Amino acid sequence: MVKVLVAEDDAFLSKAYAAKLKKEDFEVILASDGEEVFDKVKSEKPDIVLLDIVMPKKNGFDVLYDLKQDQETKKIPVVILSNLGQEEDIRKGKDLGADDYLIKSNIAIQDIISKIKQVLSKKLK
Repeated sequence: MVKVLVAEDDAFLSKAYAAKLKKEDFEVILASDGEEVFDKVKSEKPDIVLLDIVMPKKNGFDVLYDLKQDQETKKIPVVILSNLGQEEDIRKGKDLGADDYLIKSNIAIQDIISKIKQVLSKKLK
């Protein structure tokens, strides 16, 4: 079973993503702040991370940087899922190693699931 870590500080969104992902047979791990994200990625070894940028304690860009610097976690794909849609934010996310950058307000949960499958299928090749 594919393990997805959802890093989202909005409890409503977090539950909505988790419910939809579980329905699609994904195992879901939730984290609500940047420090928790890093700790859970290290301990749970998810197959992919959905990462919000604006979070308490540590923002998503810093978490992404830390994940990509760590030998244990650097190969885990990360898809940023944020409402920060400025060109510079998208470029920064991709420069730091994100596999993709999705704007929350522009995407349906079903499309997020398709993106997870697409990113993971590239990883397996």
